[in-house]
Amino acid sequence: MTPSARLSAAIEVLDQYLSGTAAEKALTNWARRSRFAGSKDRAAVRDIVFDCLRKRGAYARIGLTGRGLVLCHAVEVCETHDEVKALFDGEGHAPSVITVEEDTNLFQMRHQASDEMMYNMPAWLCGELKASLGDDAAVVAHALTARAAVFLRVNLSRGSVNAAIKSLASDEIKTQQHELSPNALQVVENPRKVAGSAAYNSGKVELQDVASQALCFGLPAASRMLDYCAGGGGKVLAYGDANSAALFAHDANPQRLRDLEPRAKRAGVKIRVLSKKACQKAEPFDLVLCDVPCSGSGAWRRSPEGKWALTEDAFHKLLDVQQDILREAAPLVAEGGVLAFATCSVFRRENEEQIQRFCAENDGWECTFQHRFSPLDGGDGFYIAYLTRSPQG
Repeated sequence: MTPSARLSAAIEVLDQYLSGTAAEKALTNWARRSRFAGSKDRAAVRDIVFDCLRKRGAYARIGLTGRGLVLCHAVEVCETHDEVKALFDGEGHAPSVITVEEDTNLFQMRHQASDEMMYNMPAWLCGELKASLGDDAAVVAHALTARAAVFLRVNLSRGSVNAAIKSLASDEIKTQQHELSPNALQVVENPRKVAGSAAYNSGKVELQDVASQALCFGLPAASRMLDYCAGGGGKVLAYGDANSAALFAHDANPQRLRDLEPRAKRAGVKIRVLSKKACQKAEPFDLVLCDVPCSGSGAWRRSPEGKWALTEDAFHKLLDVQQDILREAAPLVAEGGVLAFATCSVFRRENEEQIQRFCAENDGWECTFQHRFSPLDGGDGFYIAYLTRSPQG
């Protein structure tokens, strides 16, 4: 496919997304209709689509359409306006020629500004971000418009960090260590080759964001650890590689755990999956981790459509769900044990204020540690707090 044809494909996908289809599904639908598109073409179209979603606020200045978003994307990545016009020449599979009205709007958009445009998120979320981050709000918002880096966690039970680096290099994957977590590697060349690499398939490395790795690395040692909102199991796998605890995993939606067994087998980690009732029978646990459902605001580089789909009503419901999970998990913690509360959010109302609320409403608990991981650190935005249960709790 030519560069122009890729832009046309991205316009088609974005129009389908704007009509109500999830971005991933829209991309899959396009790929199935476009058997001629090679792997590099599919990757390029995907990159354009997700860049447009990350910067939708700014790119929608000339109209919230697939064409409008892609046209603004082209203006940003091209060095000259003539290059943009060459891509939109209407020849073959290229998008149609830029109209006089579009040309005028493209010029004017450089002189427009609003919070939604500058922060690339709905106006009400701009308010949440400012209230949560203060002077860092604008720079974090800008960071969330960039493509997320690919990080790997070295599974030390399968070999050393240096051995993993060499193994990945043999598959033409260049990596470098990241300071945020000792076993973290950032992929700097050929990230799309990771899934087919010997290091990945032999369990030497796992895909995991560096902030998520740091969060897991810092969790207190325990003899029995339960990941209560385990999802794909990345955090319990990371904890198991660094600790000799008996490991347990639960998720309210068992389907989210479907990949845990093969991942655990590949990593050489034994994890027992528990139902809600089984968790109650198996308690107490020294450490219960609750990585609760949240806005996902710290990971909007990876899932940018989330910020446009989130409503204020849904946000308030998430806050209640988070408290419900904490109250549900609290009785599973042993006296003197830790209930670890985590989100991939940068908002105070999902983080510090939730901890304050829980401690105010539940006797016998003390917040003994809390930390924010900012997107400015290199990885996703995360929050972690330790709630310690008193012996009398």
